[in-house]
Amino acid sequence: MDRPGFTASLVAGGVAGVCVDLILFPLDTIKTRLQSPQGFNKAGGFRGIYAGVPSAAIGSFPNAAAFFITYEYVKWFLHTDSSSYLMPVKHMLAASAGEVIPFSLVQFPLWESLKALWSWRQDHVVDSWQSAVCGAFAGGFAAAVTTPLDVAKTRIMLAKAGSSPASGNVLSALHGVWRTRGLSGLFAGVFPRMAAISLGGFIFLGAYDQTRSFLLELGRESP
Repeated sequence: MDRPGFTASLVAGGVAGVCVDLILFPLDTIKTRLQSPQGFNKAGGFRGIYAGVPSAAIGSFPNAAAFFITYEYVKWFLHTDSSSYLMPVKHMLAASAGEVIPFSLVQFPLWESLKALWSWRQDHVVDSWQSAVCGAFAGGFAAAVTTPLDVAKTRIMLAKAGSSPASGNVLSALHGVWRTRGLSGLFAGVFPRMAAISLGGFIFLGAYDQTRSFLLELGRESP
């Protein structure tokens, strides 16, 4: 990757990460409390939903910057013709290298595929707002299908020391939720999670594309 592209990915990723964390932090807090085994009200309800925002924003810049540098570099390194059937695989590998979680494996290939489809339909590369719309759809879908894993993660994080979920076994945590609360338990908080991540995908990926395009254009205009 050339230096302007590297710098643009670094800064754009950081800016996007801060924007989405500042705006969506309260929704994530509400979603976590909905998934709590003690219930929403006992877990805190709507109290203190902005607690921890500053530290989250500070930490999000380097994390998001590192993710997008890695993501863009791996895409460049695994350069594949846009018409190739291997394109989704490339995007999955790039997302895995940036952040090894199932959510990214769903969201980023879908985001890239939606952008490619929209670009093909209108015969030119998508604008930043169109990329943001694709990010919202991709994020919402990924949020829905990975909600059970998110529920398991929340149960493990909130488990009392010495309890079965505290062991960190995801399958065991999923089985425990299924046994006590059934399908509704596995998808607890799915709608606020989808809403938050859809909005997050719109802001995060739209802000990333807009900032990166601006920085690259600025780099081309500089002597």
